[in-house]
Amino acid sequence: MGNMQKSEKKFENNGVQGSVRLDKWLWAVRFYKTRSIAKTMIDGGKVHYNQQRVKPNKEVKIGDCIRLSQGNIQKEIIILGITEKRGPAPEAQKLYQETETSIAKREQIAEARKYGALSMPNPERRPTKKERRELIEFKSHQ
Repeated sequence: MGNMQKSEKKFENNGVQGSVRLDKWLWAVRFYKTRSIAKTMIDGGKVHYNQQRVKPNKEVKIGDCIRLSQGNIQKEIIILGITEKRGPAPEAQKLYQETETSIAKREQIAEARKYGALSMPNPERRPTKKERRELIEFKSHQ
């Protein structure tokens, strides 16, 4: 019974303390799959807190701005809530808000990527050995 009381206290606290580490918060709101990935991204300069490079142990505060990279996507978000407990995605999305400029920039990049893919279509299949030889010969004569 002693163990059950400890876990109930954990639940009552809901993981919210006055402040939470940046790497833990990024993991809890589901920007990165693991805390170690979040730490690596912070150390690598992919995450900026209030326009400054910081360490993973930086404590986050409500209203502050975070700029982060997820692959080719860059986001700028404002912290609306603090938690260190990883929960369902819909609840995690309530803890931050992406800025309007960030949304517009992401949509613009996605549209450019879409048009770029249309202008350079991929072949339906790989070239045969004969076609590869012809391509190599053609390129070498130019």
